[in-house]
Amino acid sequence: MAGHSKWANIKHRKAAQDAQRGKIFTKLIRELVTAAKIGGGDAAANPRLRAAVDKALASNMTRDTINRAIERGVGGGDDTNMETRVYEGYGPGGTAVMVECLSDNANRTISQVRPSFTKCGGNLGTEGSVGYLFTKKGLILIAQGDEDALMEAAIEAGADDVQPQDDGSFEIYTAWEELGSVRDGIEAAGFNIESAEVSMIPSTTVDLDAEAAPKLLRLIDMLEECDDVQNVYHNGDISDEVAALL
Repeated sequence: MAGHSKWANIKHRKAAQDAQRGKIFTKLIRELVTAAKIGGGDAAANPRLRAAVDKALASNMTRDTINRAIERGVGGGDDTNMETRVYEGYGPGGTAVMVECLSDNANRTISQVRPSFTKCGGNLGTEGSVGYLFTKKGLILIAQGDEDALMEAAIEAGADDVQPQDDGSFEIYTAWEELGSVRDGIEAAGFNIESAEVSMIPSTTVDLDAEAAPKLLRLIDMLEECDDVQNVYHNGDISDEVAALL
């Protein structure tokens, strides 16, 4: 898990820096509409919607924009039939990669995803080829805080695990359905949350050398540029030494 932890921090901090980009907002709105359409407009009773709302707020989306997206989903104002599609594949260095998409056209989506793997030295796999290596969980990042107090607050809120990181930050894992309530409990205890979202956590990681690491990063960038791609998960471990060479 340590390798994932290292990359999770990089991934989330990069996401925060990119939050102003229009493409990010388009993907967030798409998820809000779909989550509301599937599970209803009450975020307290719809874990997927609550996670989408929290992610949108963290990206500086206004409440008005969020509410309009939810209303579109609940009222059926969006006439497109968006479905979640998950593609599994193998990336550079033998990494496992999962690509979560939201799309109304499977042919268009696969025509975006497959070439990204091919161009970066990987290949798209079949359903279940790497999915068994990942578990869906809620992931909360805390930049700093007192470890004992945070541990107590997290456990009291219902978290599954708290993992201190080498840089002084903390990763908190929860059942994905409980992410919202655990976040609320930790915030009520006085801790500042850097990010909180549903993620796919790998059970094993793959160490990447200076040749494979940039290829994996390029693959991630190419996939995230695809309009239908919502999230990219992988089990690559980029060490501090290798990262310094990139």
